[in-house]
Amino acid sequence: MVQLMRRRRAEGTESAQVEETASESKTRLIDAIPIPMGDPLEALLLSNGGPVVLRDLEFESAALDGLRQSGVELVVPLIGQGELLGALYLGPRLSDQPYSTDDRRLLGSLASQVAPAMKVAQLVREQQAEAKERERIQQELQVAALIQQTLLPKELPAITGWQVDAFYRPARAVGGDFYDFIDLEDGRLGVVIGDVTDKGVPAALVMATCRSMLRAAAQRHSAPSAVLAEVNDSLVPEIPPAMFVTCLYAIIDTGAGEIVFANAGHNLPYVRSNGGVIELRATGMPLGLMPGMSYEETSYGMGAGEVMVLTSDGITEAHSPEGEMYGFARLMGRVGKKTSEDDMLNEVVNDLEKFTGPDAEQEDDITLVVVKRTSSAQGAASTFLPLEGGVPLQDGGESEGPQVLARFSVPSEEGNERIAIAKVTAAIGSLALQPDRLERLKTAVGETVMNAIEHGNEFRSELDVEVEVCANDDTVSVLVTDQGGDKLIPEAAVPDIEAKLAGEQTPRGWGLFLIEQMVDEVKSTSNGGAHTVELVMNREGAL
Repeated sequence: MVQLMRRRRAEGTESAQVEETASESKTRLIDAIPIPMGDPLEALLLSNGGPVVLRDLEFESAALDGLRQSGVELVVPLIGQGELLGALYLGPRLSDQPYSTDDRRLLGSLASQVAPAMKVAQLVREQQAEAKERERIQQELQVAALIQQTLLPKELPAITGWQVDAFYRPARAVGGDFYDFIDLEDGRLGVVIGDVTDKGVPAALVMATCRSMLRAAAQRHSAPSAVLAEVNDSLVPEIPPAMFVTCLYAIIDTGAGEIVFANAGHNLPYVRSNGGVIELRATGMPLGLMPGMSYEETSYGMGAGEVMVLTSDGITEAHSPEGEMYGFARLMGRVGKKTSEDDMLNEVVNDLEKFTGPDAEQEDDITLVVVKRTSSAQGAASTFLPLEGGVPLQDGGESEGPQVLARFSVPSEEGNERIAIAKVTAAIGSLALQPDRLERLKTAVGETVMNAIEHGNEFRSELDVEVEVCANDDTVSVLVTDQGGDKLIPEAAVPDIEAKLAGEQTPRGWGLFLIEQMVDEVKSTSNGGAHTVELVMNREGAL
């Protein structure tokens, strides 16, 4: 009986093939008997190098016991490059005579010729398996790239007074970079840039899921922090283990010029302002790691000519031929340089390519979004031009009355007074209001909006608080309107702590007293369905 046993590297052995002798009557087939890696018989066959008679062996071995029980008398090892590739198993000779020295020498010579052929066959099989795996990976990358390219924006936003550019170039091993633009109400634009850990189809599918969640949440929430918090909680049960998403979501008020953003562990944005480069900071955990995360918000009022740059880590983590990393400092320096062409997107990309060299293999996806405010004119109202002091006046002459700088609304939810403060601050940013007067106005706006949310609209989120910011040469006015016009408006009350403790006074009216102390004039009107408080602050002078 002759049996050829071929070993498999990963599992130790694979099925045996049995070659029958010429005499069918005395030949029988046996199941494969593997020699596990680490078995004492394996070590003996490797050290001996030639045929081994089993009756001469005296040690404990599961493989040896199995061979003896199957009637194997002689094992001829097939050794290639120090590895036991297989073995020839022989039972008793048909003549019932023991195997002679010549028999063993002949079998050893045969084994020395069979072993190289087996090694070649093994290598061919491995190469075929590797080729199939490479083909599978290549197909997966093509699918991932198709998913990414299908979901990326086909067009850039075209907004009067703004220029938006984007650049995306995938690496050879497709990653999970993405960016998006979301059209919101009241002339607002949502801007998203993100990066999914891992590569290939899993990353592309997570990117597609995250993008859909962001678009849906952006329609339900006016605050970027609330959008990221909802997406995070929705993504946690869906995302594969050991994966997460870094993401920055910004809302641009294209009329007022204010940018409010929240950040989920993504690269910080840079702004080339009139006074230099500013790094805008906001903290938050990446999406998909843990539920219940909260996200910090930061706002910035962009003036005409200022540029905001959003990037993925494919730029900052790129390397030069010498191994130097591009880094944040170099990116910040590049953003701060103003050239005659003033083409921020191409300038950053060209500087990166010059740094990495012409023959460099791209290590990661590269994504770049550039937002520039080209004019401080409000929204699409092109008949208004920015004049001295930043107040938009009608084209051709002097201002005849207050001009609207911003008009927006916030849902009646706790904490939204902070959004109103940020939007008002951005709207009047170019008016050069004295710092102490600006802080007083911000306090008054926050208190007024909070009253409108709590007492006017009674925290009913379906009711919005409307805010309008106006200015003329002498004053700034902020009008806050709620839907509580039929309610009794309390009189401003001078706070008296002793009277309150004695139960003779309630805090109701204290907020109105504070508001009146913060601004130059407070006007209150009701029309039966709505209640409006107008805060008036002189642009010069002191309270």
